[in-house]
Amino acid sequence: MSASQTPQGDEPKPGHALPLLYNLVYCSRAVAEVDDATVQRIIESSRRRNPQAGITGLLVFGSGIFFQWLEGPRDNVQALMALLKTDARHHTVVLLASGEEVRERLFPDWDMERVDADAIRDVLVDALDSAQDPGNARVLRDMLAQLESGQLSGIGRA
Repeated sequence: MSASQTPQGDEPKPGHALPLLYNLVYCSRAVAEVDDATVQRIIESSRRRNPQAGITGLLVFGSGIFFQWLEGPRDNVQALMALLKTDARHHTVVLLASGEEVRERLFPDWDMERVDADAIRDVLVDALDSAQDPGNARVLRDMLAQLESGQLSGIGRA
């Protein structure tokens, strides 16, 4: 991204060459109706709207589970997350991490990756290993159990 394309709210603070960025990471379970066309619409909408808010990130979808990293101005990321929590295309939203720091963007371009069940399992195991909230840990264990039992195998697959 060139300097002329720097998202709004990303101006470096005095004394810093890098912007103050807020990041938020969550995972959630897709509803049964989510298919390839639904995921494609999510990607298209994100690519259209997120740059206007100075938000970039990564969205991973596989085995019926969304995993998303968002980064940008704090207020904009939190407003997007509030909207995402009401999105009927998923449920059981688990906040995995959030924080604010002066750094360059990890995901300067919006991206989407389809992954298999083993990769989603690795993401969930890593999240469970670092989970501090007992409620989040319980939900992550439940997602892992359902994934390993095959209950999620038909969700989100073509």
